[in-house]
Amino acid sequence: MSVEPDSAAAPEARWDAAAQEEQRGAGVPDSFQRLWTPHRMAYIKGENKPTGTGPGEGCPFCEIPGMSDEDGLVVARGEAVYAVLNLYPYNSGHLMVVPYRHVADYADLDAAETGELAELTKRALLALRKASGAQGFNVGMNLGGVAGAGIAAHLHQHVVPRWGGDTNFMPVVGRTKVLPQLLRDTRQLLADAWPQD
Repeated sequence: MSVEPDSAAAPEARWDAAAQEEQRGAGVPDSFQRLWTPHRMAYIKGENKPTGTGPGEGCPFCEIPGMSDEDGLVVARGEAVYAVLNLYPYNSGHLMVVPYRHVADYADLDAAETGELAELTKRALLALRKASGAQGFNVGMNLGGVAGAGIAAHLHQHVVPRWGGDTNFMPVVGRTKVLPQLLRDTRQLLADAWPQD
């Protein structure tokens, strides 16, 4: 039996009624509301992960440059590296700076790749500040699977914008991140704010 909360009731009463609502297929009703995010299962199951370590073995970072900016979520392209939105972002505006060349280790980048990776990272910071008013950033690389790299065979540097209070009860208690903007809209906003030469 489903309990319909009274829209005129106090917020606490509406929450309590909603919390007791029967959710078919969710087991015995309890005091928890569930946030269903089935799209995350693709990430959990490793969908779009490379099938091997070579450039022709399903690497999305090798495939993205052949797509349109909109389809690949590319924000900016350089000569040796490009900036792309993360398909599974930690925060709105989470992007990555990626060399075109399929290389796993930062020490294996050549001088041009190293320089342009640094330059596009700087531009990413400027674009994110301009487009979203980011107050801080997490910037870095996870080199190797044991270090947390989701796609260890192709180096990528994360640029994650942060704001005061952007960690609230949702990720801390609910292990859920609420992102207020679609990736295509974020891509357009950052592409428009990207600093030119």
